[in-house]
Amino acid sequence: MRPRTPDGRSVADRDGWLDALLIVLGALIAMGVVAGLGLWAAGAAELPDNAFGRVVAATVVTSVGGTVEVRGDAGGLARTDAHLVLLPLSVTVTGALVFTAGFLRPLRHRPAVDAPALVVRAARIAVLWAVALTGLCFAARQDFRISLGAGAARDLIEIFGVSPVVGFTTDVPLTLLFGLLWLAGMLLLALLVSAAAPLPPGALRLRAAVGPAAYAMVVLLLVCVAVGVVVGLVVATSRGHPAETLAVLLLGLPNLVWLAFTIGLGATWHGRVDGPFALPMPRLLDRVLRGPDVSTLDLRSLAAYDGRVWWLVGIDAVLLLGAAVVMAVRSPVRLPLWRHAVRMAVALALTVLTVCLVGRVSVRFGLSVLGIGNLGGDLTGELFLRAEVGTALGVAVLWGLVTGFLGGLLTRAVRGRPGRRTAKGPPGRA
Repeated sequence: MRPRTPDGRSVADRDGWLDALLIVLGALIAMGVVAGLGLWAAGAAELPDNAFGRVVAATVVTSVGGTVEVRGDAGGLARTDAHLVLLPLSVTVTGALVFTAGFLRPLRHRPAVDAPALVVRAARIAVLWAVALTGLCFAARQDFRISLGAGAARDLIEIFGVSPVVGFTTDVPLTLLFGLLWLAGMLLLALLVSAAAPLPPGALRLRAAVGPAAYAMVVLLLVCVAVGVVVGLVVATSRGHPAETLAVLLLGLPNLVWLAFTIGLGATWHGRVDGPFALPMPRLLDRVLRGPDVSTLDLRSLAAYDGRVWWLVGIDAVLLLGAAVVMAVRSPVRLPLWRHAVRMAVALALTVLTVCLVGRVSVRFGLSVLGIGNLGGDLTGELFLRAEVGTALGVAVLWGLVTGFLGGLLTRAVRGRPGRRTAKGPPGRA
């Protein structure tokens, strides 16, 4: 029998809930620290009405796919139009790493684990995460009164007694839905890419089939982030503006490096920055995107401002070949080369599709009085960024086929050298 506590619960149950609580608290603290430091570096600490903490909460909510609704009120004679879709992926990646590390840590010491035990462990984390998300949703609510400045806009507003207010709130049901889906996806991915984590016998074949490619893609994305961190630190120390660079690193580094990665593959993005938005981004992107018309982001358009952009092609080639080798090393030895190519193509296409979806940005705010829109100043602005998904997937498949074949060929050549031991692939059919 399991030992019991005075309240009747088993010690294992109590320890399981305590472990889940520590994982959720650790993830929340890590995400909050990253979001808070990034917002502080971006100047959000100067927001009025002690709103900094609420903005941090909203940033954590959006980082896991939660819905933050921008709302506005300008009286009966005026109308506001606001919209926000933006994922601070630095915070997202931080939370994912903490959650997966905490989830996998005790499993690595077990020779085997059954499916019900995994489900119970994940369910405990999910319940506490739902409670934490609910608290964040109610904390992430704030209103701001807009400074009107001077000129015709101020005169109109004073005449008609309009007092524009903009703020944000959260959609609790949608946030819980997307937040729990995000958590489930992270935990499932962790089980697939971790060779040390025990799985029920029925799931071993699935991991043998998709695990090597999933692991290679996770490594690829994290290496891109690591390279971005190094570049960002070099820029901060050599070119000044350390606060701006720190804001980029702590809020949107994966957004930028994964965007650059897809552009290096040959993908095309479209975007525009207009109005008072001053989101942390490299000046090159701001120069290309800011203007009255929609701009195109690809190798040619960026190279017109900085020829060093062409280095992205070579960097992507090296990274993808490395990922293909990692995938081939973890795959069965006798897997045909064409299967290496197909698996790499499918994995890279899914990865690029994910980047295109999570990298979308859409921010808009507008104020009109008596039907007169675009009053100018700080009252109207738009920022959006979206990818040509079809083009991105097409180039991803081509890159995946070529690098997957070469990675398998290179791994086979290294394994076939005299004196080298042949590595055995994971169990299961190829």
